[in-house]
Amino acid sequence: MPIHYRSDLTTRARRLRQDATPQERKLWYEFLRSLPTRFTRQKPVGQYIVDFYSHHAKLVIELDGGQHYQPAGLKYDLNRTTQLEQMGLKVVRFTNLDIDTNFAGVCEAILRLLAAQTSGKQATDPTGSGTAR
Repeated sequence: MPIHYRSDLTTRARRLRQDATPQERKLWYEFLRSLPTRFTRQKPVGQYIVDFYSHHAKLVIELDGGQHYQPAGLKYDLNRTTQLEQMGLKVVRFTNLDIDTNFAGVCEAILRLLAAQTSGKQATDPTGSGTAR
């Protein structure tokens, strides 16, 4: 399935960038924006706005707060992940707690995922701790 970018989501994506969570800001300013692989924040992809997206690596990084672990949030995220994966994207999720308590581990996991995505290999258990879903 091809990746479509909905321009009607641009205004909302801009607002989400301005209102980023502390964990999103930390991951962006302290890690992702300095990587050689380009990422964008709050990128419209299909009918969704993903937290971080690398077109080159076909990688989506999502940071999840507590609402994602309620039954409705879990169901929504499963459907969303399935649709993004059907576009040929790898979706990885970290919790806000991962960012707060294991930032170095999250960064290492992302580097492993980038290496796997850009070399065509599959990465397994990206955090080494089983915290990503």
